[in-house]
Amino acid sequence: MHPKDLKPEQFRGYPPEAGKLAVDYLAVLQLLPLAFLSSLLKEVIEYDFKFPAEREAVEKELANLRTLPAAELELWMHGFAQIQLSSALERQDWVNAPAQFVEQLSAHLWSTHQLDGFRNAALEYANRVRAAVPPEAPAAPRLGITIIGQGVAASPKPLFRELRPQGAYYSNVQPENGLKILLDAVTARAKAQPAGYAHWYVDGGEAANHDAAITSVSYAALQPARAILSEKMRAQIERPGMGPEALRTLLARMAPSDLGLNAGDAVLQRFQMKLLTEGSGTQVFSTTFAQWTAREALRRAQPLTLLVRFAPRQRQRPMNELLYGSHEHAELDPLGSLLDADFGAYYNWLNQQRLPGAGQSSFLVWFEDHREALVIGPSVPRGTSSKAAVDLQQLLNWAS
Repeated sequence: MHPKDLKPEQFRGYPPEAGKLAVDYLAVLQLLPLAFLSSLLKEVIEYDFKFPAEREAVEKELANLRTLPAAELELWMHGFAQIQLSSALERQDWVNAPAQFVEQLSAHLWSTHQLDGFRNAALEYANRVRAAVPPEAPAAPRLGITIIGQGVAASPKPLFRELRPQGAYYSNVQPENGLKILLDAVTARAKAQPAGYAHWYVDGGEAANHDAAITSVSYAALQPARAILSEKMRAQIERPGMGPEALRTLLARMAPSDLGLNAGDAVLQRFQMKLLTEGSGTQVFSTTFAQWTAREALRRAQPLTLLVRFAPRQRQRPMNELLYGSHEHAELDPLGSLLDADFGAYYNWLNQQRLPGAGQSSFLVWFEDHREALVIGPSVPRGTSSKAAVDLQQLLNWAS
């Protein structure tokens, strides 16, 4: 089947809002090359489970495509239209399983030496979309907070070295009630700027008490889901003839219910499932989980506030032990986790800087229960340091 043959009834298998969206834009979908349309449908079919920022992006992209004159739409799609697809690919159920189709398309592009052509077409299209539909500024300046070093008595090396050129380093911070002060700040922002999924708290261990207005994801809370996933992965690996491609397919086809994620927010459930099934190491290392969750929250939800608290991960062991052993009673590596989290803080800041309004954003990183912290913000002098006695609330005030 070709895109021009699409009919409304072919989207009956989509979730309700996704199906309605596809039918509303059916006329433009029929005009798109399959090499491009499959990637677009991969986003559309997930529409019901996307965050508001993602929904808005999909809607604006579709609306923009519909407003393009025929000649201009043809120009935008020219690179994708040049991609030659096999008849076997075209016979795939790319309407109801676009993610699987895109995976097979990638292999086809590689084997037929068309990958560079597709990549160039995708980059050109992305640049056109950014120019036609520029991103909007956030409703308020963003604030990122990262807490590192839980359970570490002293750092074996200087911290925040990658971030120090960007902001001010403080070596005499009052650590008392530090976590509560930072969580209270997130709560205050959530109540001042109420919006769905706009204010997040990610914990690599067990989450501290926090206000219900904050979207929260924690490594400890997902322990049952992680255990179920580990068992499914082990069973798949032990099957004769099963390789990484089969495991990847198994993970891609999972639903939240397959991991016991059956109650509560459907959007957040789908997000948590993808953290475990698409992230590498998120199932066994708490620092990797915290880092990947922060990355995906920033990329997808584009929150106004994000607090990430790293916790000690288990010590590195051979892969077989990681897959088959118990993670809950494994030996912890606080110092190694501190080094992971120190780099993680830097990546959190980089990912925050990729979002609209980066010039007005602020960032704070704190060595938990210790006197070291660093602040980055529009009014904070770069590359400076201070030994003056301050508390975290003062640093938050200066950052904003």
